[in-house]
Amino acid sequence: MKIIADSSSTRTEWALVDGHDIVEHAFTTGLNPFFQSRREISHSIRLELPDVFFRRRWEHIYFYGAGCASKDKCKAMESSLVAQFKTPVTVESDILGAARGLLVREPGLACILGTGSNSCLYNGREIVKAVLPLGYILGDEGSAAYLGKKMLSDMLKGVAPEDLTEEFFKKFSVTPNALLDQIYTNSLPSHTLSRYSTFLSEHIDNAYCQQLVYSAFMTFFMRNITAYAYREHPLCLVGSVCVLYKDILLRAAADFGVEIAKIERYSMPGLIKFHADE
Repeated sequence: MKIIADSSSTRTEWALVDGHDIVEHAFTTGLNPFFQSRREISHSIRLELPDVFFRRRWEHIYFYGAGCASKDKCKAMESSLVAQFKTPVTVESDILGAARGLLVREPGLACILGTGSNSCLYNGREIVKAVLPLGYILGDEGSAAYLGKKMLSDMLKGVAPEDLTEEFFKKFSVTPNALLDQIYTNSLPSHTLSRYSTFLSEHIDNAYCQQLVYSAFMTFFMRNITAYAYREHPLCLVGSVCVLYKDILLRAAADFGVEIAKIERYSMPGLIKFHADE
């Protein structure tokens, strides 16, 4: 029996599995060694995960996470997990988790469109090429954080429709100054931007909202997918944003000349299959 975990910056999905079967399943807050200390990560795991996950020493833990792209960050995450589970641990990036979850052992292009965004070319086992995602400040095109940033910038600069802006500030009972304070003093500003981006989905029939989302997807394709021979590989996507705005994503892909083979909400089913078949 082994534990497989798939973590974004906002949510971690845990599965205790026996072969292809899920024995226990749980969700906790996101774990990201880029923004959290080893102590904070360990504290979150111990307090939020059900006791059943700690009842014995398991065969192995496979953790796929946002922020786990460098050796030092992977080591920090590994140390926190080993301290809690006393079990051998392998830590990999969230984009490798997405590739294995979407494609299992088939080659292709795998992308994440969630709180952040990412992409890679996968050979059926490992990543062979990737474009740097660069995070919510310099990149993450098409993500929830990116959508929230664009929307809030338009509203605060008076670019967004006035009636939509008024409804936003009324809905969230926040002032422009308070909004800026939330973003610039928050240790995880991408969470704040992502949370506010849900306003777009609630008003997706509005022409401004549709165009903003459409433009964000076109920017994602232009700045990420064009780095690959995208017409030679199946393109698969996972995450909350690509599911929430599926119709707009498919329209943008068609206009850009990209054929999407698969859109999924979660990577876990494919990850279970990948590790069960090892």
